[in-house]
Amino acid sequence: MDDRLPAELWIKAHIKRCIVDGIPATVVHRGEKNSGTLILKINQLDRGVKLLNQTRDMEGAIAWMPALGGELVTEADADAYIERAVKRDPDVWVVEIEERDGKHPFEGKLL
Repeated sequence: MDDRLPAELWIKAHIKRCIVDGIPATVVHRGEKNSGTLILKINQLDRGVKLLNQTRDMEGAIAWMPALGGELVTEADADAYIERAVKRDPDVWVVEIEERDGKHPFEGKLL
């Protein structure tokens, strides 16, 4: 039996944490409520946008894989990537965070 929280509950809890921390966050695309994965769109404002894909490490813990080479990209490039990802997997969630320093409250190590 899997003891993981449903994706929707886990994501909503982290959005509330963003709100408490004063970080603007919104769900851009709703995925499968129980088992969808997450793409974080971290808008660093005038610096560009960083995308992180949720994954699992070798031990099964939540981890983040940088998309697009881990580089800061334009918002148009980030949105195009997200559009392709959602077409491939409509169950994926997308959350956008506005944080100049690129920080986010979602747990997991960067791979």
